[in-house]
Amino acid sequence: MKIYTKTGDRGTTSLIYGQRVAKNDLRVEAYGTCDETNSMIGLALSHLHKENFQGKEIIENVYHKIQTNLFHVGAELATPKGKDVKWSLAALDIEELEKQIDDWDTTLPGLTNFILPGGHPAGAAFHVARTIARRAERCAVTLGEDVNPLVLAYLNRLSDLLFVTARYVNHQLGANEQTLHGKSL
Repeated sequence: MKIYTKTGDRGTTSLIYGQRVAKNDLRVEAYGTCDETNSMIGLALSHLHKENFQGKEIIENVYHKIQTNLFHVGAELATPKGKDVKWSLAALDIEELEKQIDDWDTTLPGLTNFILPGGHPAGAAFHVARTIARRAERCAVTLGEDVNPLVLAYLNRLSDLLFVTARYVNHQLGANEQTLHGKSL
């Protein structure tokens, strides 16, 4: 099978079940933004490969599952209304994100001010992934009632976890977090 199909040469693409839509369709924008989030998570993880710290394997395992779930989110967003979703999320997927947020957040200094994205390259990349996940969430909200509420909750919680992960990675690797007022945490 060739990687190129030429079916999108006129600005359309297929949703699941074959319905053709414009490449700038809201559904395509929503699942495409999930793909961007997934790719940025991969970049963040690649920055961790050369590092050695306690908890690195846990981060990699947590995000392997998240990257898989982002494909499930994309599949839900790429499925036309009224059609069966081939891969879907469960409430347990959101609960797992919440548990991980709570676990890592308890190890971090408390926040008394907004922090500026940055720190270690992995931490900075997790911050970028957070902003992309927020955009994916906004795109999904724009689709309206056609979107599974679990997709919206998952994207919302994922962006929270990405924020905490950025802080956790920076903390584990000794990278200072800068506040709006130039103070380090």
